[in-house]
Amino acid sequence: MKNKLLKLYKEHREIANYLIVGGLTTLVSLVVKYALLFTILDATNGVQLQIAVIISWIISVAFAYWANRKYVFESKSKDYLKEIGLFVSSRISTLLLDMFIMWFFVTLLKLDTQVWVIIWTIVSQVLVIILNYILSKFIVFKKKSLKK
Repeated sequence: MKNKLLKLYKEHREIANYLIVGGLTTLVSLVVKYALLFTILDATNGVQLQIAVIISWIISVAFAYWANRKYVFESKSKDYLKEIGLFVSSRISTLLLDMFIMWFFVTLLKLDTQVWVIIWTIVSQVLVIILNYILSKFIVFKKKSLKK
């Protein structure tokens, strides 16, 4: 069993590492957000709540960039600023996609019961995860082909 799992991991190492890094990124985001909201910021204050969300997003995206660069895509690029710019831009685009999906289905179409909110959140997150992987693999951390 152990050998089968190891073989499966080796065959799909990049995707497995991407999912592990994604889980850790989610953990970082939640820890930062709740640490802020349970210590120095007040969740009942709308502005402070959004500040916590923004700070946790910034820190989790910074962590995600570092971990994806090092452990998932093993980037050797020396052009950090371009890579970071592409990474942040891609994450902003998927954040906007997430926001659009939730607005369209929950707010506009009024599919706003708890069950529908959970369903659209899951659908949105699956799309965001897939799109983040595609953008990271083919745009942000794209391996340069060797010219002969």
